[in-house]
Amino acid sequence: MNTAIIYKTLFALLLLGSLCFGQYRFKMDGESKKYNAEITIEECETGACRNKADIIVFNKKGEKIQTFTSENLVIYFKDGLKSAKTDIIQLTSGMTQDSPVFFGDFNFDGTEDVAIRNGNGGNYGSGSYDVYVFNSTRKQFVPSAELTDLASSYQGMFEVDAKRKRLITYARSGAALHYTSEYQIIPNKGIDLVYEKITEFTDEDKTKTTIKEKINNKWVVKKSYK
Repeated sequence: MNTAIIYKTLFALLLLGSLCFGQYRFKMDGESKKYNAEITIEECETGACRNKADIIVFNKKGEKIQTFTSENLVIYFKDGLKSAKTDIIQLTSGMTQDSPVFFGDFNFDGTEDVAIRNGNGGNYGSGSYDVYVFNSTRKQFVPSAELTDLASSYQGMFEVDAKRKRLITYARSGAALHYTSEYQIIPNKGIDLVYEKITEFTDEDKTKTTIKEKINNKWVVKKSYK
């Protein structure tokens, strides 16, 4: 056999072995009433995991529902990564600064959706997320461009106000300007900005607050100083 071929084969096996044994596996089974998730990620160190990852979503019976890939899943640990004797680590929201996977009814249609961390593309380097909504006809999660944009343009994942059926985002511009925005889901149309609060800390003695709210499809603006 050709010596060069032997060396190439051995090198490929060694590389494959290092990739397999270097991967970390996490499970998340307390973040959703309906689903569990398992994460396999390429690179971990004491304080963080990052790089390409596969995320498998299961139902509570353990049946695989769907597999997702994040090109840059990021997990920052509050107290460092704890080593585990088993081959899979239980991941809880209390362990991380921002969850790598969120479940929730993001479009208020009565079914749970999923958001998966994909880097730090948000406001001031905060987390950004790819959002997938559950399609009841296709029985699978499908990408939502609008909700992904909402979860990637502000400070981390948006909040869900289920009672008022609104999605809430936060952002800032420097230390002086803080923004709170609220969006409504318009069925078969998309998302609509309906509320915005702008707080300006530009004066040492006063804080200027501007509230814009859409009422009967018209913007009403209120300003106050404190």
